[in-house]
Amino acid sequence: MTDRSAPAVLPPSSRGWLGLMAALASLLVVTLGIRYADDSRPGSVDTRISTVVDGVTPPWRHVALALDSLGEPAGAVTVVLVTVTGCLLLRRPRAAVLVVAGTGAAVGTATLLKSLVGRTIHDGNLSYPSGHTAFLTALALAVALLVTDRLRLGRTAGASLVLGAALVAGAAMGWAQVALGAHYPTDVLGGWCTALALTPATAWLVDRTADRLTGRPDHRTADRTTGRTTDTTVEAGRGERR
Repeated sequence: MTDRSAPAVLPPSSRGWLGLMAALASLLVVTLGIRYADDSRPGSVDTRISTVVDGVTPPWRHVALALDSLGEPAGAVTVVLVTVTGCLLLRRPRAAVLVVAGTGAAVGTATLLKSLVGRTIHDGNLSYPSGHTAFLTALALAVALLVTDRLRLGRTAGASLVLGAALVAGAAMGWAQVALGAHYPTDVLGGWCTALALTPATAWLVDRTADRLTGRPDHRTADRTTGRTTDTTVEAGRGERR
């Protein structure tokens, strides 16, 4: 299968609500960043949640450590390579690119925001937003978009799958980070929203770039062209009848 026949990684029917989700997530990332800039203390919400979640004991601590390892360099590279291999075996090269670009953009942006916001935890470690949470959420979003395409899910079913995958991945990694004392809960929320903000935009860029490289028009152009062709055919038919 060549890229000319490769399906879009961002379904046209999902662009509208994914764009709205990305905009709202971006707003929340900025709001939390301003709220906790140069701070080193937990907020009231952080304190209430951490009291319940922090300090888990075995066997749940082992689960938290296993989840945390997925966001460490060795674990992240391994997970990405396995996922990319799966995408290529399924003949979804654009999905493979999104896995790499999406997770890379999420982690890179989280790292940059940590320096800009300056929130710290435990001996001055930068904490907002959580890069681990951003990574796993972005990965889950990329995989969910692939599954949505493979199963040809409708708008409602596809949205439920994508949002559900993002929620499960973000909640799982977020719980691990708070339970291990590595992040405040609001750091986790910021990391989750970072992935929600960036992954749809990255998917759009992957499709746009691939379409341009292969000379294939994007979906809006294709729709307009199809509409003009249909109108021309109708007019021709009317002319013959006259």
